[in-house]
Amino acid sequence: MQRTYSTPAPQKPTRRTPAKTSGLRLPQSLMTWALIGMAALFFMVSLTIVALVVGALVIFTSGRILPGVSVGGIEVGSMTLDDATAQLQDRWSQITIRDGDRVWAAPPARFGLTLDAGASALAAQQQGRTNGSWIAALVVSEPVAPVVTLDRRVAEQGLKSLIQTVESPAQNATVRIVAGGNVEAVPPAEGRSLDINATLDRLSAAPGDELADGAIDLVMVATKPTVTDASALVDRAKTLLASPLTINAYDPITNQNTGWTLPADQWGQWLTTENGSSGLTFSLQASPLTNFLNGQNLSLNKGRHLDLAKSVDIVRKAVAAGRTTSTVQVLHNPTRYTVLPGDTIGTIAWKQGIMMWRIARANPGLDVNVLSAGQVITIPSVDDMLPLPIVEGKRIVVSISKQHMWVYDHGQIKWNWLASTGIPDSPTAPGVFQILSHDVNAYAGNWNLWMPHFMGIYEAVPGFTNGIHGFPTRNGQGILWEANLGTKVTFGCILISSTNAAALYNWAEDGVVIEIQA
Repeated sequence: MQRTYSTPAPQKPTRRTPAKTSGLRLPQSLMTWALIGMAALFFMVSLTIVALVVGALVIFTSGRILPGVSVGGIEVGSMTLDDATAQLQDRWSQITIRDGDRVWAAPPARFGLTLDAGASALAAQQQGRTNGSWIAALVVSEPVAPVVTLDRRVAEQGLKSLIQTVESPAQNATVRIVAGGNVEAVPPAEGRSLDINATLDRLSAAPGDELADGAIDLVMVATKPTVTDASALVDRAKTLLASPLTINAYDPITNQNTGWTLPADQWGQWLTTENGSSGLTFSLQASPLTNFLNGQNLSLNKGRHLDLAKSVDIVRKAVAAGRTTSTVQVLHNPTRYTVLPGDTIGTIAWKQGIMMWRIARANPGLDVNVLSAGQVITIPSVDDMLPLPIVEGKRIVVSISKQHMWVYDHGQIKWNWLASTGIPDSPTAPGVFQILSHDVNAYAGNWNLWMPHFMGIYEAVPGFTNGIHGFPTRNGQGILWEANLGTKVTFGCILISSTNAAALYNWAEDGVVIEIQA
C-alpha cells in the first residue's frame, strides 16, 4: 500500500527587524557640520567678548588703564597709574626714527625731546573714560600721544646728525670701466635729501601726536642729477683711465715726497661728472677719495697729517683738468718742548725754526724772560711759516754757516751764489719759509735803506719783514756792502748781488719755499 503525504503550505516571507544600537546618530550632511562649527565659534567668541567686557568693566571701575592702550609705542594697558608712570620712565630711553621702511633707534634727548611720564600715564588712563566710550576704546585701541616738550634747537642739531645716515646724493650720469677693461656710459640715478625744516615744523606743531606711535617720520625729498647723459665723455674717459691715479704727498719742511698710486680699475669706479663753467667735466666722488686719503694718514709719522678737505679738492680739480697726477701738502702738528738748562726763548726759537713772538703767542701767560729747566711749552706748527700755497718744483736753500745760496728748479741746481746773512746782534733766523711778497725797491726805515728787488720771507716781529734783496743804498746813493758779500753783514735779511737779486725776483713767485739752514 502506498503511503501518501500532504503538501506543506508555503511560508510567508518575514521582515527582519534590525537590532537596536546604542549612542548618538552622527549627521551625514556637511551643511549640518558647518552649522555646528559656526555655533561653536559663535559661542566661543561670545564667551571671549563677554570675558573681555567683564574684565574691562572691572578694570574701568578700578581706575586702571584699559587693555591694549599704548603711549608713544609703549604698552601700558591694564596698569595702574603709578605702574604706567614707572613703565614710561623706564622705557623712554629710545625712540624710532623712520624713513619709510628704514628705521633707526635713537635716544630722545638727542632730538630735544623730554617726556612728562606722569602726565602721559594720566592721558592713557583717560582713554575711553573722558574721550569716547570705554567699549569703543576696548574694540579699537588707538595710540595715546605722549606729553613731551621739544627743544627745537637741539632737535635741529639731532636731525643734522642724521644726514650722513639717511641721505643719498643723486648720481650723475658717468662712465665706468666694465668687464674686459672697456669703458661705457652709466645712467643717472635720483637721490634723497632730508628736509630738516619740514621735519622740524611737523614735530614742533604737535610733538606728542608725532610720537604717538613712538616714531619720528622724516620728511625726505627727491634730488635730481645735474648730468643725465655722459655718452659724449666715453672717449675722454678712455684717455684718462689709461693711467693710474698718482697722488704725491709733499712735505715742504723735509723736501720729501710720498707717492700713492691707484690702478685705473679702482679709481675709475670713483669717477663722476659735473657741469662746470667750461662744460661737462669729470670729477671724483668725494667720499671714497676721502676714505682713501684718510687711510694714508696712518702711514705718516712724526705728527704729520693731511688736510683732507683741501687734499680732496686738489685731486678732484686735477682730474677735472684731465690730469691723473696731483700733489697734496703734508702738514705738521704743534709740538711740546721741555726747556733745558741754559735755554732762552731766543735759543729755543733758533732750534725750532719758529719766531720768538710766535712761541710767546702760543703760550699765553708765559714769561719769556724767565724760563726754568723742565718747563713744558707749546711750539706752534712749522706750517705757520708757510701761509701760501706751495709752488711745486722750486726751492731756495741758504746756508748761514757757509754764507751761500743754492736755487733749485725741479731738483736741479739752477743758480749757485754767494750770500750774506745777519750780523750776530741781528741774525737771520733758520727755518723753512716762503717768498711772501715782492717789492721792486723796498724801504727799511729803521736803517734808512732802500733794498732793490726785495722778496719778503718772514716777520721777525709783527709788521717787520726780513727778506732777500740786492745791494742796498742809503738816501738813494752809495751802494752798500758790495765788498762784504759772503760775510755776515745785514740786519737780518739775506743779501745777494743786485744782478742775482733781479734774476731771482723774476723767477721766484710768491709761495716758493726757502730753507734757511743754520
